[in-house]
Amino acid sequence: MGARGRGVVTAAPLDVCNPATGELLATLPVAGPEELDAAVEAARRAMGDWGPDERRASALVAIGKALLGSADELARTLTAEQGKPLAEALDEVRGAAAWFLHYGRLEVADERLQDDEHAEVTVRRRPVGVVGAITPWNFPLMLAAFKLAPALRAGCAVVLKPSPFTPLATLEMVERMNEVLPKGLVQVLVGGNELGAAITRHPGIRKISFTGSTATGKAIAAAAADDLKRLTLELGGNDAAIVLDDADVGAIAPRLYRSAFLNAGQVCCAVKRVYAPRARYDEVVDALAALAVDAVVGDGLDPATTMGPVNNRPQLEKVAALVEEARSGGALPAAGGRALDGPGLFYAPTILRDVPADSPIVQEEQFGPALPVVAYDDVEQALAWANGTPYGLSGSVWGADEERAAELAARLECGTAWVNTHLALSPAAPFSGWKWSGLGVENGLRGLEAFTELQVLHRTRRAARP
Repeated sequence: MGARGRGVVTAAPLDVCNPATGELLATLPVAGPEELDAAVEAARRAMGDWGPDERRASALVAIGKALLGSADELARTLTAEQGKPLAEALDEVRGAAAWFLHYGRLEVADERLQDDEHAEVTVRRRPVGVVGAITPWNFPLMLAAFKLAPALRAGCAVVLKPSPFTPLATLEMVERMNEVLPKGLVQVLVGGNELGAAITRHPGIRKISFTGSTATGKAIAAAAADDLKRLTLELGGNDAAIVLDDADVGAIAPRLYRSAFLNAGQVCCAVKRVYAPRARYDEVVDALAALAVDAVVGDGLDPATTMGPVNNRPQLEKVAALVEEARSGGALPAAGGRALDGPGLFYAPTILRDVPADSPIVQEEQFGPALPVVAYDDVEQALAWANGTPYGLSGSVWGADEERAAELAARLECGTAWVNTHLALSPAAPFSGWKWSGLGVENGLRGLEAFTELQVLHRTRRAARP
C-alpha cells in the first residue's frame, strides 16, 4: 500500500472515493520517510539486476501484452476512481500498453562519431539513476506509462507516486508489471503533497519526471536545483483552436468538441479556448452547443454515459467559479453553465459565447467541461491571442485549405501544432511544452534519452599512439 508490500502508516489514511457516486472505494496507508528511503534503496539495488538492453526490451513487450490481457479489469478500476466513461478508460489502458510495446520494440543504439586508424569515438547513453515519477489524476495509467516505459528501457529504476485521488488502477498496473520485472525496480508510494516534496528532495533520486500544474512544477524545479536533479516537467496547458473562415463547420465540430470535452475536459492538451471568425461565429457556437446539449452526463460505468464527472471537488469548484466570472463579464452559456444535481461531481458540458478575449476563463487553464468561444475579426488577431498567454503546450488550426492552415499552425508558440485535429498523440512523437507548459521532452527517442546521461567513449587506436 504505502510502499507496496510494507504496512507502515505515517500519516492519516488516504480515502479514495468514486467521483460519480461519492462511494468510498478504499482506504490506503500513506508512505512516509522510512518507506521512501527503503523504496529508493531497493530501486538502486534492482538497477544492478536489470540486465542488458535486449532483456529490457523483451520485458517491456511482455508488460504491454499483459496490460492488454487485463484491460477490462484495469479499466473498471480506473473508471471507478477517476470517473471517465468505461470506453475512455479502456482506451487509456490500451494506450498505456501501446507505450510499453513501442519502447520495447524501439531500436536503440550507440552513436559512432569516429572509427578510423586514429580513434574510435562513441556516444553512449547511460541510465540517469533512480527516477522519481509523479503523476496526476486525469490519466493516471497513460501518464505513468509516459514515464515508466522510456525510463525502464533506458535502464533506470522508478519510484512512482500517483495522485492521491487515483492510486488504485496504478497499483494494479504495477502489480502486473512486477510479475515481469526484477523485484524493487518499480515501486508505488501512496501519499499527497508532502510525499511528493520528499521524493523531489531525496538524495538517492537523480531525476524527477512530473506531470501536473505549473505552480507545482515551479516548486519542484526550485527544490531539485540544490541537488541538480535532472527534470522533465509536463505542466499546464491552455490550448487554442483557431477556426478559419473556410472551415467546414459541420465536419469539424464533432472533432473539435471531442478535443475539448474528452475526459470532461480534464486533459492537459485539450482544446481550452476556440477562436472563430466573426462572420461564422454563430455557426461555430451553435454546432458546438448542439453537441453539448446531446451529451449524456453520468456514472462512467453506465454504458449510456458519454461524459463523466469532474474528478474532485476542488477542480469542480474552480471550473464553476471561472464560468460564473465569465458570465458576470457578459459571457452567455449557449449550453450548460451549471453544476448538476446528485451525489456526484457533475458539471454540464458548457459552451460560452460572447466571451471577451481577456476573460479569465480564456487566459487561464480551466481544466474541465467548459469551453469559451471568442470571436475574431482578423486571423492575425486570433494568432496573437492564441500566443498571448504564458502557456505553450499545444494548439490547432482548422480549415479547408490545409496549406494555409499549416502555415498558421507553424506560427503557434507551442510544442505541438496540429492541423484539422487535436489530441493526436503518439509514443513515437516527442511531446514538450513551451513557456510555462514545461521543461524537457516526453515520448519518442528523445523521451528515452531524457532518462539517460550522455557519455563519450574515446578509444585511441594503437597505431595512432605517440
